[in-house]
Amino acid sequence: MKIAQVVCQILRIPSIEEKTASSQDAVLVRVRTDDGLEGIGEADASPEVVKAIVDAPFSHNIACGLRRILIGENPLETERLWQKMYDRTMYFGRTSVGIAAMAAVDMALWDLKGKHFGEPIHRLLGGKQHDRIPAYASILFGRDGQETADIARHWISAGYRAIKFGWEPMGLSEDIDIDLVKGAREGAGDATLLIDAGCVWDARTALRRAQSFSDFNIAWLEEPLRQADVDGYVWLRDRSPVPIAAGEGECGRESFRQLIDRHALDVYQVDLARNGFTDATYIRSRVEEIGGQLCNHCYTTPITVAASAQWLSTCRDAFLFEDCVEDSPLRRELTCETVQAKDGWIQVPDGPGLGVTLNEEVVAKYLVAESM
Repeated sequence: MKIAQVVCQILRIPSIEEKTASSQDAVLVRVRTDDGLEGIGEADASPEVVKAIVDAPFSHNIACGLRRILIGENPLETERLWQKMYDRTMYFGRTSVGIAAMAAVDMALWDLKGKHFGEPIHRLLGGKQHDRIPAYASILFGRDGQETADIARHWISAGYRAIKFGWEPMGLSEDIDIDLVKGAREGAGDATLLIDAGCVWDARTALRRAQSFSDFNIAWLEEPLRQADVDGYVWLRDRSPVPIAAGEGECGRESFRQLIDRHALDVYQVDLARNGFTDATYIRSRVEEIGGQLCNHCYTTPITVAASAQWLSTCRDAFLFEDCVEDSPLRRELTCETVQAKDGWIQVPDGPGLGVTLNEEVVAKYLVAESM
């Protein structure tokens, strides 16, 4: 069995809003073999940039497009192929979108491997430790505290016992920040409340906000600082009255290394659409080794939701699952199976590979670019 095609497809809904939500478009990677198997994956990054990395022709031995690297290879050799992609794309950068593009390929390879052996990916990773995981509804803040409270009430009434609000308009002023969190707590009642600041403060401001937000009993404060401010995270985590979470923007083990080595976080958020199964499994072992907590990050399509469930189920101390509830047809319709929390729990798929199949009519409806 050999890789015969690496297909890259860009999907986009007709009306893109100017907001921080990566569920409005998608880039799919579909790896096909000479005997008819196909694995699917996706990356959470600019679709056109990822497509360029997959499609790029050979330049030289450490600057080569992913398709050129993979054609003719055995798709079951996931670890070796990750290393080959890593070595042959050295000049693409080691902690950014080049790794995210590799993650989409890696996800597709693991999906294909699971289909070949007739097993879910969690079994290939060593076995799931959880059949289901408590899920939190992940959504953007409302315009103000009152609208945020109304949004919280809606999702709590839908069965979630945890909810996370994030990004704009947080960071505009202290009064606005506190109003948003106060409204979130009023709407959430006694449910678990998580706050995602969206990388808006310096460390001292973040500490003041953490102290203020602790009055509203938040379970974590996510990405209060710029993603690259490792020193700031170390300083903040040592002083914050609430747990600090981050990691969603990190691409691959090298990106996570400083955060883990320096115990910079309480909760390490791993996005399978930026890390793939191969590096996410390594990161899982490192974080468990230092006694940190792991959670998925996921704000894209059901492909990454399924991948996240497969991976997080293998994490010893998995305690929460990010379930994006952003209303997007790509989020609701892209797969034939619904991968969404029910009564506040996400069920881990047990079908072969990822355990989901693409709805080809939806792919065709939103397809804007394709290469193979």
